[in-house]
Amino acid sequence: MRMAAFLFFLLILYGTPLKAQLENDKILHFGAGVVAGAGGAFIASELSNQNRFWTFTGSVAGSLLVGLAKEVIDERNSNSWDNGDLGATVLGGITVGITIELFSKKNGKRYQGKGQHIKSNQTITAATEFLLMDAETKHIRPVNIHSHE
Repeated sequence: MRMAAFLFFLLILYGTPLKAQLENDKILHFGAGVVAGAGGAFIASELSNQNRFWTFTGSVAGSLLVGLAKEVIDERNSNSWDNGDLGATVLGGITVGITIELFSKKNGKRYQGKGQHIKSNQTITAATEFLLMDAETKHIRPVNIHSHE
């Protein structure tokens, strides 16, 4: 839902008069940076177990790689390297990284995903013994969960 709101915001921004002040090429580079940054952030987040630093770094690195690749292609085809295009692409990745940082639930150095915690008043129907890690002491302790049927 948050990503949909962010994309809607970008669409509104795309249609505003601010667009007239920027070259269309820069807006396309920014959009490519957003997409590449989101992909880089997702990959880095998965590889680093949702580490916040590496997620942000992945968003910037993803957009930087795509921007550099595009400029290398442009230089080979038309002999023109544009640092403004590269900057717009990287700015898209930075924007995604900051957006993820602002709108994600945080748990220390990690992002807290959905369903990663067990509530103490949660009802579980099976009578089973689980080994859970106590978040405060970092020790494994047995927890008995009995059926309330």
